[in-house]
Amino acid sequence: MSRPRLLDLFCCAGGAGMGYHRAGFDVVGVDIGPQPNYPFEFHQADAIEFLTERGREFDAIHASPPCQAFSPLNAYNHKTYPDLVDAVRAALVASGKPYVIENVPQAPLREPVILCGAMFGLRVYRHRAFETSFPLATQPHPAHVARCVRNGYLPTPDRPFMSIHGGKHSKAWRAKAAEVMDVPWTATIIEVCEAIPPAFTEHIGAALLDVLAPPEAVAA
Repeated sequence: MSRPRLLDLFCCAGGAGMGYHRAGFDVVGVDIGPQPNYPFEFHQADAIEFLTERGREFDAIHASPPCQAFSPLNAYNHKTYPDLVDAVRAALVASGKPYVIENVPQAPLREPVILCGAMFGLRVYRHRAFETSFPLATQPHPAHVARCVRNGYLPTPDRPFMSIHGGKHSKAWRAKAAEVMDVPWTATIIEVCEAIPPAFTEHIGAALLDVLAPPEAVAA
């Protein structure tokens, strides 16, 4: 039996794509910039244009439009970043395919589910919001009782959680951050820091497979 195909838009280095792959999808990534470490089929292209032209070829679509405009850091930077959430949503709805939009919790998503690294046993309190066109159950959110090291520092016995954000970090820090996020194929600080933990989309992918399953398969 063939695996359903998922289009991974704004894919970066493939953290989200890896989760869907583990859930049971064949994944194809699209990003405006080159992604030499993306672990699946990759196309360098404008995400919305690719979706409009080829979205019908896929069974489901994930999109992670740029988040910088909504990040808490930008409240201090006051820089102008692209806001593509509404345009991406319109293109996804027009495709008629089940979809997921991922972004930071501050982004203008519709009734998003918030996922955190602690929900999946990861040693990072990374929160991401997911708007879905299908039902997605929430996960129990453990209290943030474990202490975190500051960004750029390696975890210690009394501070076992990492803060994983951009900066000029050491190779040892990058390797440890990749381990904590479960993205061992990534090779740069940017790839690690922008990654979605695959555990998040593996969870979402399981719910998406239930949506895609034909009625006869459910009945069987």
